[in-house]
Amino acid sequence: MSPLGVPAGSGYPAGAPIQASAGIGLRFPHHAAMLAERPPVAWLEVHAENYMGGGAALAYLTAIRQHYPLSLHAVGLSLGSADGLDRRHLERLATLVDRIEPGLVSEHLAWSITGGHYVADLLPLPLTEEALDVVCRNVDVMQTRLGRTILVENPSTCLRFRHSTIPEWEFLTAVAARTGCGLLCDVNNIAVSAANHGFDPLQYLHGLPPACVGEIHVAGHSVHTLPGGRTIRIDDHGSRVSDAVWGLLAAATARFGAVPTLVEWDNDIPPLPVLLAEADAAQQVLDRATGVRHALAA
Repeated sequence: MSPLGVPAGSGYPAGAPIQASAGIGLRFPHHAAMLAERPPVAWLEVHAENYMGGGAALAYLTAIRQHYPLSLHAVGLSLGSADGLDRRHLERLATLVDRIEPGLVSEHLAWSITGGHYVADLLPLPLTEEALDVVCRNVDVMQTRLGRTILVENPSTCLRFRHSTIPEWEFLTAVAARTGCGLLCDVNNIAVSAANHGFDPLQYLHGLPPACVGEIHVAGHSVHTLPGGRTIRIDDHGSRVSDAVWGLLAAATARFGAVPTLVEWDNDIPPLPVLLAEADAAQQVLDRATGVRHALAA
């Protein structure tokens, strides 16, 4: 039995639910090790677009699925596109979902497509009633095609639109209320955006409805100094989780309870043991919060 409570090499059927435990983002450099070593980690999440082309990547994922619960995290569907969803992209995602049968499927509150052209980023939305209608319409289309509830993740941002009229946490709450989707609360993104824009990250957490939060993300971010001395934080997923983000995870878990919690690491990807150690640290935060909740309930 692992320190995360998962037997090494356990057989998991397709569609197995994701436990309220810490998992890791699976990236290509760790494919072979996951199959050869089958390290004891509760669950794995992958970026869906990396596996839509088939080939060796999909073969690895199909094999790994036999041993771990999986979550699909889409990054290119562009829920904020006023032109609507790219139906070909949605069909490719639906095909992957049908094949992998993941425990969770998620996307971002962002846009990345305009006029049929993709941009290599998750861009922020103007948080207005018009944008809310667009996002809800696209979430409805996605959920109907996939035949399941999805989770929508809060973004990290370096800029805001002057004509935004809705706080981001209220915007996400409205999307969940109108579409029935769940929320993926990325506490690193909250920490980054809060530092960049000067709001209280705890206000953000307390603005999200606990019943809607189905997953949490943590990751590392970098701090850059701009000309004139201003600092800006970038959600680059290229380092260990900071102390501030661990603290925000503890606050999130105290509010939402223990939910599936993922450690993301996408740049300067470390050896697998380093990533597993970060997952163990996340699990310790969940365990402490769960113990407090149990003590209060006794």
